[in-house]
Amino acid sequence: MSDTAAGRSPRWARWVTGLLIAVVAGAGVGWAATTALTPPRDVVATTAFTLVKVVPGEVGSSINLNTVAQWTPVPAGSNQAAGTVTSVNVTAGQSVAVGATLYTVNLRPVVIAQGEVPAFRALVQDAVGADVTQLQQTLTDLGLYTGSVDGKFGARTTTAVKAWQKALGVPVDGVVQPGDVIFVPTLPTQVALDTEIITRGALLTGGENVVRALPTAPVFTVPVSESQAALMPTGTRVEITSIDGGLWEGFVADQVVDETGMIVITLAGKDGALICADACASVPVTEQSLLSSRIVTVESISGLIVPSAALLSTADGTATVVDNTGTSHPVTVVTSARGMSVIDGVADGTSVRIPVTAD
Repeated sequence: MSDTAAGRSPRWARWVTGLLIAVVAGAGVGWAATTALTPPRDVVATTAFTLVKVVPGEVGSSINLNTVAQWTPVPAGSNQAAGTVTSVNVTAGQSVAVGATLYTVNLRPVVIAQGEVPAFRALVQDAVGADVTQLQQTLTDLGLYTGSVDGKFGARTTTAVKAWQKALGVPVDGVVQPGDVIFVPTLPTQVALDTEIITRGALLTGGENVVRALPTAPVFTVPVSESQAALMPTGTRVEITSIDGGLWEGFVADQVVDETGMIVITLAGKDGALICADACASVPVTEQSLLSSRIVTVESISGLIVPSAALLSTADGTATVVDNTGTSHPVTVVTSARGMSVIDGVADGTSVRIPVTAD
């Protein structure tokens, strides 16, 4: 039986097939050898480019947000007088000193004084205690008492109390009632009365927390999103437009997440200084103030600038630019922002290449 009849290819066909396989294999080896021996293509030399000059300029970056300025009063004193509020004598945020009248109850002044012990009893002759010491110091500060501040209510203290009562226009009996004085830890201080309790015509029974002391400055915060917070690490500078149109400077001090999930950034003054300096009183005490601000995410730096797209990186990480002749120049990148970079290492006016991006 012949090869063809048995279903096999004739000898000449198998010979031709083998020859073709050998030719293809040889061609593959030749291509591989050629490829391995050909130097790699110079990407810089073959990439389309445009030219731009290195010129003096300034690079920086910022975002505009609102800063919230708000006072945070803390409880400082309680009312012990009972009766009707007949007048309110201080405004929110007012700085008060020893002996200032805060309000009147049944036409009797309620004054402020300094002391850690709250008024809790009537002070009369022969009383002894820390509250007497506080009273004697108050009378001394008012120029009414020259005796020893020893916590012993004697005749000289009684005389001073009577002189004080005469000046206040109240009955002169030498007795200081608990409702006559509100002792607070520190004076002078800025105060804010609880306006829901201390209003003209309001009825007081005693025991109400009515006096709130203000810190030396309001708290400055910036509510931001997560992406904005990432641009504001600790130390980021914030330029705040003040109530009066001036410029205040703050720095990011802390970040916390509030109950709504919003990130709240707290600002502080430089080296412990107050952000609002000597103008803190211009910030309203009874409400939040929204102040337009510029968050400096990258501080502006002047120098020779180029588009950041002109910067190339070598195998060892060195930044370079390529001039119009194809020569590479190592450079130092001083700063980058918004697609521009300040660099050192090339002369002003040098033309450098920027790769052309295909549409």
